[in-house]
Amino acid sequence: MKAIVQDRYGSPDVLSLQETDQPRPSAGEVLVRVRAAAVNAYDWHIMRGAPYVLRLAARSLRGPRFRIRGWDVAGVVDAVGDGVTGLSPGDEVYGDTGESDGAFAEYVCVPAERLAPKPAKLTFERAAAVPLAGSTALVGLRDAGRLRAGQHVLINGASGGVGTFAVQIAKALGATVTAVCSTRNVELVTSLGADHVVDYTREDFTRGASRYELVLDLVGNRSLADLRRVLTPEGTLLLSGGGVSRGGRCSARWG
Repeated sequence: MKAIVQDRYGSPDVLSLQETDQPRPSAGEVLVRVRAAAVNAYDWHIMRGAPYVLRLAARSLRGPRFRIRGWDVAGVVDAVGDGVTGLSPGDEVYGDTGESDGAFAEYVCVPAERLAPKPAKLTFERAAAVPLAGSTALVGLRDAGRLRAGQHVLINGASGGVGTFAVQIAKALGATVTAVCSTRNVELVTSLGADHVVDYTREDFTRGASRYELVLDLVGNRSLADLRRVLTPEGTLLLSGGGVSRGGRCSARWG
């Protein structure tokens, strides 16, 4: 099969299209014929091996342990391994590949528990864009941020992959949403349900009078002191940087 692989950390030049062996599903795994795969900041950071702590966490200093990138996938089940129930060849699925070879290939083996049936209304391309960005927004707001109905939340980076999910999820949880984005994306985040929009090219949200029970920072371009200034006394600051090409930081929670 064809796959985009890398053997060392570096720029996109380390990626190459190669012929590789088609994988076979082990027990508990599903072989998926890939129809679409998303590109996330996670893939960029693993490709680069940056920040350096990722190499230490992966116990691989010179190159990725797994040669094929691509965390998010949507496709059709081709075969299932021993012990897999609920999925059969021909099923349309989406999910993430986890810590293994990824979806930038014609086929990929995925643990069955990391897949779900693809909603019929979603194209493969749209389904592939959901897993990492959508789960980051959901877990961040609902679980880490403990967002509740009636609270006010500010989302810095509201027009990005995670941000667009975060605006919609926050509204579904009953929050009042202030979205921070650039001029060209004001209409987009408004259409997603944002109650208030701050155009950062015209206004500094850290200098305003508004205060929020939760601030979700998806950019990592403001100091902790700046972000703390817009929180209520008992507010929560949730950092999920890493979506910027100049480097990022790990997620953290304060509050």
